[in-house]
Amino acid sequence: MNAEFAGNQTLIEVLYLVASALFILSLKWMNTPRTAQRGVRAGEIGMVLAIAGTLLHHGIVDYKWIVIALVLGSGIGIPLGLVHMTAVPQRTALSHAFGAFCVTPAVPRFMMAVLSMEVILGSLTFTGSLMAAGKLQEVLPQRPITYKGQNFVNLSLLAIAVAIAAYLVVNPAAKQFFPAIIAVPLIFGVLMIVPIGGADMPTVISLLNSYAGLSAAAMGFVLNSKLLIIAGALDGSSGFILSVIMSKAMNRSFTNVMFGAFGQVQAAAVAGKEEKTVRGASAEEAAGILAAANKVVVVPGYGMAVAQAQHKVRELYDALSKRGVDVRFAIHPVAGRMPGHMNVLLAEADVPYDRLIEMDDINGDFAQTDVALVIGANDVTNPAARSDQSSPIFGMPILDVDKARTVMVIKRSMNPGFAGIDNPLYYLDRTLMLFGDAKSFVNNIVHELAGNTHG
Repeated sequence: MNAEFAGNQTLIEVLYLVASALFILSLKWMNTPRTAQRGVRAGEIGMVLAIAGTLLHHGIVDYKWIVIALVLGSGIGIPLGLVHMTAVPQRTALSHAFGAFCVTPAVPRFMMAVLSMEVILGSLTFTGSLMAAGKLQEVLPQRPITYKGQNFVNLSLLAIAVAIAAYLVVNPAAKQFFPAIIAVPLIFGVLMIVPIGGADMPTVISLLNSYAGLSAAAMGFVLNSKLLIIAGALDGSSGFILSVIMSKAMNRSFTNVMFGAFGQVQAAAVAGKEEKTVRGASAEEAAGILAAANKVVVVPGYGMAVAQAQHKVRELYDALSKRGVDVRFAIHPVAGRMPGHMNVLLAEADVPYDRLIEMDDINGDFAQTDVALVIGANDVTNPAARSDQSSPIFGMPILDVDKARTVMVIKRSMNPGFAGIDNPLYYLDRTLMLFGDAKSFVNNIVHELAGNTHG
């Protein structure tokens, strides 16, 4: 029996070791589009091996509840995995919530310090991720919800949770305080997200992902699971680094992201401004301008994602390329509602990846661009970020589309973007507004181009 146990334990350790290596390689391979699919497969295989190793654990005496949990988890996970690309940010936020919730157990009396940290992080990530999903799904208001003294209340709640944790570390037997160490961070998670505007939500998601990873790593110490420690540390560190990169891309600090109430400053002022006029154009006119161009830069945004227009955009790329037009795509690091949102959508439509150009690399080319076609992007093209010091997005790096010879903007209406502010780009003499659903409008442009070709 001892030999069988030792052999079983060795097999488990080998499975965990291979799974850990695959998790590390998965993160490395997902750094570039060329190896991203390999990275996803490595992560999937690593998770299967991790689950297999866990199921072989000698402490399991009855698989009934484990099977029930696997069936229930699969029943929830499969529909979540089949959502449209536009709902991926919400799905990601819900995954963070489930991940944080599953590592919030009944607390034993050992390793109280690690458990307290895990429970605080897990609890605030759970409710915070649910709030983020609600904002992204537009079930909750996307605008910041603020009140006087809000930061003081939020920080006080966090301080109370930490104080309770410290008391439990000193007095582990005081288990009557443990419900409080769960409840207070749950409330804090809600209040932490409601003052954050939609424009900051991509950074918030990556930060919540980091918290969920750190929570899992803490539980790994409690369970003495090297695999959970490694996986949680990878998740936590990568999410944190991504948050730093995205904050830098938005020229915003972590403090501003978490407490800045992004998008509220000018909301009232905009309503009182005098009516401005814009120039509109039809699909036929837009097609004619694009067909006559030599260089076109397409700027995708969340409007393209909502309309699921990425495949029609690929058709437009093909139609223009056949005419000899040089078409490229300008990618802002925080366009959309999650990191890499535009890259994922365009990759799904098989747009050549070498046509996707990052903001820093393409901004210098807009002055030599005949047409900049903006598809549902708002704040990331707003020139007020360069010139208006009173703007809440002042200093945020933007795509310099206003420097192109002609700008065409596909937009449903003149409603502002996530930041809740007006965009001077729309009122420039060189700007044409193409009002309508992005998918339908691009489809009409493609048909006009095809008609001109046949003619």
